[in-house]
Amino acid sequence: MSRGPEREIRLAFERVSQRIAFSDIDPLRSVPLAIKKSRKYGQIVSSIEEVGIIEPPVVARKKGNPERYLLLDGHLRIEALKERGETEVVCLVATEDEAITYNKNLSRIAPIQEHRMILNAVKKGASEERLAKALNVNIASIRNRRQLLNGICDEVATLLQDYMIPFNTFKELKRLRPLRQIAAAENMIAMNRFSKPYAQTLVASSSQSELISSEQKKVSNLSAKQMEHMEREAANIDREFKLIEQGYGADHLDLVLATGYLCRLVENVRVVRYLASHHPELLAEFQKIIELREAN
Repeated sequence: MSRGPEREIRLAFERVSQRIAFSDIDPLRSVPLAIKKSRKYGQIVSSIEEVGIIEPPVVARKKGNPERYLLLDGHLRIEALKERGETEVVCLVATEDEAITYNKNLSRIAPIQEHRMILNAVKKGASEERLAKALNVNIASIRNRRQLLNGICDEVATLLQDYMIPFNTFKELKRLRPLRQIAAAENMIAMNRFSKPYAQTLVASSSQSELISSEQKKVSNLSAKQMEHMEREAANIDREFKLIEQGYGADHLDLVLATGYLCRLVENVRVVRYLASHHPELLAEFQKIIELREAN
């Protein structure tokens, strides 16, 4: 039986990382002073001082000039290194210069990702004190982050791994049995609501059999009026969930396409120059949309 031509599998990155001078790297955007004053930037600075670069910046070779590079990811890390007096950094070199393609699939340091990073660091011998200093938090916070997924089933950890989930929301989910945890996580994703009060509502609307044994008595102490209120809230949530679920796919696709198009526009130097000269207010709004997209 004849076989069709095999498809070549392209690597996302070059096989060997490169140590590149900052003078050969062209950033896609500047780092505003407000960002440098943020807690996130402070954490990056502290982390670099304590344990160095954990995740290398990502660059792509410029078309027509392979000795120069576009910075796809790592603007804050490189800025922090420059402030330390560094002149070069080891980078991953992407085989595509499509920043939108890379960033769409990039795993940001969401709480679950941070939890796994901390576990890996501890496994390699890093102390809690050193990690606390690197992340600019206290030791109790490091311990809480290490225990973040204790009581959370693997399926939920996978579902929520890329979302910015408040720590107290995980505490509420731990009151549920695995199957109900999964349903609650799917509900939060569909509704794009991850707050502790919303998680509490999901827990309160759960049946006794969906709660872990230590929580069943607590919920059973609710009065009939409170239980009736919770049941109404649960019914409302289910209705909202179904309405949003019907249009979510199309709306999400439209949003992804629109923001992707804006990213491509802002990466075009000629377009940026024109907007800066004739429509600076539009350029500012476009940049805000892109920053929000990358933050999520």
